[in-house]
Amino acid sequence: MRVFVTGASGWIGSAVVGDLIAGGHEVTGLARSDASAAAVEAKGARVRRGDLDDLDGIRAGAADADAVIHLANKHDFANQAVSNAAERAAVQTIGEALEGTGRPFLLASGIAALTQGRPATEDDASPFHGPDSPRGGSENLALEFAARGVHPVSLRFSPTVHGTRDHGFIAVLSAIARVKGVSGYPGDGTNRWAAVHVADAARLVTLGLEKAPAGSRLHAVAEEGVPTREIAEAIGRAFDLPVASVAAEDVQDHYGWIGGFFAMDLAATSVQTRELLGWAPTGPTLVEDLDGGAYSVR
Repeated sequence: MRVFVTGASGWIGSAVVGDLIAGGHEVTGLARSDASAAAVEAKGARVRRGDLDDLDGIRAGAADADAVIHLANKHDFANQAVSNAAERAAVQTIGEALEGTGRPFLLASGIAALTQGRPATEDDASPFHGPDSPRGGSENLALEFAARGVHPVSLRFSPTVHGTRDHGFIAVLSAIARVKGVSGYPGDGTNRWAAVHVADAARLVTLGLEKAPAGSRLHAVAEEGVPTREIAEAIGRAFDLPVASVAAEDVQDHYGWIGGFFAMDLAATSVQTRELLGWAPTGPTLVEDLDGGAYSVR
């Protein structure tokens, strides 16, 4: 297939582009800078210059493709309203461009706040609707396009998609630990984060493109939930730092914007996804990556 990928030069996107090309697909990646364009080309993909605010370019890229994988996000945690609005506008634009074609439209989503007190499953619908909700309610918006002749699939990524040179949440937590001189965990550290290695996540996306029925919610989850205390202990070992609990009332001050996420229980299963796609994660665990120096690489 000819696949248009937004976020093609990002952490997950670059792995996805490589996996798609290895699987025989032809990829065009959206790139907003010369550096991003060079990274996309180095993977063997074509480049379409633009960003999430270039809705005309996104529309044209979607219309020219057999399938769209939307992985880009502004991730402006200091101004969530801007990120949410951009995400919703991009999803609306892609959905309208594909309307009536039956073409696949896969989009990145997450597992945060899907459930309380138990791991989230693929049966759990997102509670987020409308432009003012997290991510602009983009998952539900995309899935609604199934009734308009589109083949939407939600890609729910674990809160940590880990690996060497990851610059996501675990890298941020590691940086905070080095600055503070201590690797902390919230409260008693029993709240959990689901995890998946980036190569396994990329493989799931390709399988989702090729096999997932319209309306599917796929969980890129290899480990159902790693306790935050274990994450903190592994960060401590990686950077030779002491490990300590951070009281609930101090979490926000200690961690800043990521504190709210690190204090959440973000466990999830992927039983249905594995059965549906024949997906079997094989990459290292999160702790194995930390112990193996993945986050110490400069």
